[in-house]
Amino acid sequence: MNRTQPLVLGIESSCDETGVGIVRGTALLSNTVSSSMEEHVRFGGVIPEIASRAHLDAFVPTLQASLAEAGVTLDDVDAIAVTSGPGLAGALMVGVCAAKALAVATGKPLYAINHLVAHVGVGLLQEGNSLPENALPENLGALLVSGGHTEILRIRSITDDVELLGSTIDDAAGEAYDKVARLLGLGYPGGPAIDKLARTGNAKAIRFPRGLTQPKYMGTADEPGPHRYDWSFSGLKTAVARCVEQFEARGEEVPVADIAAAFQEAVVDVITSKAVLACREYGITELLLGGGVAANSRLRQLTEQRCSAAGIRLTVPPLDLCTDNGAMVAALGAQLVMAGIEPSGISFAPDSSMPVTAVSLPA
Repeated sequence: MNRTQPLVLGIESSCDETGVGIVRGTALLSNTVSSSMEEHVRFGGVIPEIASRAHLDAFVPTLQASLAEAGVTLDDVDAIAVTSGPGLAGALMVGVCAAKALAVATGKPLYAINHLVAHVGVGLLQEGNSLPENALPENLGALLVSGGHTEILRIRSITDDVELLGSTIDDAAGEAYDKVARLLGLGYPGGPAIDKLARTGNAKAIRFPRGLTQPKYMGTADEPGPHRYDWSFSGLKTAVARCVEQFEARGEEVPVADIAAAFQEAVVDVITSKAVLACREYGITELLLGGGVAANSRLRQLTEQRCSAAGIRLTVPPLDLCTDNGAMVAALGAQLVMAGIEPSGISFAPDSSMPVTAVSLPA
């Protein structure tokens, strides 16, 4: 196997995107994604059974398209990497079984990797990459904001040393967007709809709460509170619901744009302030923003502003590499191969609650 510039095929199926990507070392060759989002719209959220069936239908065509775009065959591939968690159990199973079948059929080594750490690894790819010399710098952190996860990480080694500094204790930011969008009658997915509408609203018209920012949760740098770097969005969602009810009870028109803007400001304000605080207190000087909600314009803007003010260098992958995709899985797989990490074999099982500290599953 080529361990200096390995050709790695990555498979992603943790939610509603069927992703297959191919990289050579840190060079992105192809990134093909088939989404089943349209099939979930009428339900207002992802239905696991529908997502799993969509992965079954989409996998082979997506694989074929990715190989064709990269101009390679399965025989050329040095290793296969697949998301083994976290994610929807049934959806993960489809991708993992497909990857195991390919590994058995081709004799290629198989790496079972962490979906969340893959969002960090994608920052190493040359397309749109702004990290120096295609290598992870020292003092690196990652802020992952998606439909299922909101986390701040410290990355000492992309292959075997990832530390969780803070996370959401209830809804993730993306979940909060979807639930508030439903309250406001904006449909699913909620993130893009609220982001667009918020641009026409007044974010200062209403002051919504910033969860876990009270002194009893924050503490001090010397004596940190129990949730100094954690987030909570369930109270914010409830506050929006009460706000809408009050306007309706008074017979007044609900100021949807203002509520959307104020809600979004509350989310991005608390996310960025706590992330920058963690960076300052842990000596993190390079921050990678990833995950599907990283496509949010206000989050990108405020993160850039606050990182710049704090002397933190921010890297944001291109939009198509922020959302779930196979390229990020291949990118992390390539890092594992180049680091000499042994493959996982085919006896592992997908883990829907795989902790972020587990970068890959051992053989």
